[in-house]
Amino acid sequence: MKQMNQLTLGVGLKDDATFANYFAGKNSLLLEELNKSACGRGERVIYFYGTGGQGSTHLLQACCHKANEQQLRSVYIPLASIMDLSPDIFEGLETLQLVCIDDVHMIAGKPLWEEAFFHVYNRLHAHGGHLIATANVAPKLLGFTLPDVISRLSWGIVFQLQPLTDDEKLQVLMMRAERRGMTLSEEVGKFILTHCPRHMSTLFAALDALDKMSLAAQRKLTIPFVKTVLEI
Repeated sequence: MKQMNQLTLGVGLKDDATFANYFAGKNSLLLEELNKSACGRGERVIYFYGTGGQGSTHLLQACCHKANEQQLRSVYIPLASIMDLSPDIFEGLETLQLVCIDDVHMIAGKPLWEEAFFHVYNRLHAHGGHLIATANVAPKLLGFTLPDVISRLSWGIVFQLQPLTDDEKLQVLMMRAERRGMTLSEEVGKFILTHCPRHMSTLFAALDALDKMSLAAQRKLTIPFVKTVLEI
């Protein structure tokens, strides 16, 4: 069932989307609770929210990887990518131990989707499964037309993702570069942070481009090289 759902959605889990590859910063308590839930323990419902680029998708996929390691059946559902499908995708999910739903705000104001989500929540709860959901705002601000959905999402624990500081983002970039066999000095890292948008996804994309070009050109990561590659 786990593989069938994931394949049917056409969404694969990224291999590097693990808890070990996530810099927690001030979100260590959230990671602790997610880890327990992914192992079939702890809170049955976890809801966390934050702005784009803070790693919500990474964390949900990390939960599924962890569940797979524990031989638990799980599925990751990215609502923002599958709104052209039918709400029927929620059918049968109560047979899984873990259901991770990304971007719940996408179905706000869509009655058929809200109702389908409400029913799968109830069925999953009745079967003893775990639900982890993300959105861009707190539950009470989602704008759902079904008030019962909001109350259900608030039954468990709710976290707001705390953004990384610039110093923490620099640490993340340097750690990621090191794992790739790159040498990223603090000076060059600070230059990238100063001249690039500071969403982690954007910073990672910049690092990916630098990795590719430095290998091709056999160049070290210097400020002049970074300027050329990133056109800044």
